[in-house]
Amino acid sequence: MKKEIMVIKFLKALFGIYAIIVFILSHIIVIPCYLVIFNFMGKNRAPRVAHKVSRFWARLLFTFFFIRTDITGKDLIDSEKVYVFVSNHRSQLDIPLFALACRNTFRFLSKAEVARIPLLGYVVKNLYIIVDRQDKADRIKSMAVMKDSLMTEKISVVLYPEGTRNRSTEPLLEFKDGAFRLAIETQLPVAALAIYNSGYFTPPNKLQLQPGVLKADWCEPVATAGMTSEDVPRLKQEVRNRILEKLRLRSETGDGN
Repeated sequence: MKKEIMVIKFLKALFGIYAIIVFILSHIIVIPCYLVIFNFMGKNRAPRVAHKVSRFWARLLFTFFFIRTDITGKDLIDSEKVYVFVSNHRSQLDIPLFALACRNTFRFLSKAEVARIPLLGYVVKNLYIIVDRQDKADRIKSMAVMKDSLMTEKISVVLYPEGTRNRSTEPLLEFKDGAFRLAIETQLPVAALAIYNSGYFTPPNKLQLQPGVLKADWCEPVATAGMTSEDVPRLKQEVRNRILEKLRLRSETGDGN
């Protein structure tokens, strides 16, 4: 049995190396597309076309990773509306998964470290909203940029309210206020994507990957019209409870892996 476990771990690690090679090679296809979009298209059109490229890139990666997706509740999200999107976060696969799960053009709030990665950093700096989480002034600035994206450009934003990747045994970490304060200040609905098993594909601190079915479910969006800053704790708890309920239901039916 121990020998079999070692073999399985070795194969997962080997597949993880294969996935990294595929990811790097995929840049040959998508980076020229982003270059054209960001340099030759107008400010209003570029993010929307880039989102289509991102969805294509996500589908390409999952095809070569032999990962299928099972995403339910898409009909709950109006592709013509603007939302403050949130999601739980256990894996780097959560990012391409969200692109496939959401037809709405959106921008992730991305940490500054990612923008320094060669090639990928170019895409992140042009496509997402960058924030240095250690710099209070930069956090305030990023909030203003997100408001402009939502209210002026009519482009949704995506935040991970846990603040970081969940490496614990708990289904969710405690949520931070930012996403919910943003939603209330813009009076826009919060839409949550509950991701069930991405951590199963890529365990924390391990170079591993395996084929399978990646599962997620949209929750009913929560309206914020009429809410004030005093409602932030209540809104945060409501959204967190909705994600927890989705995770619980999948766990009870044995459909979470």
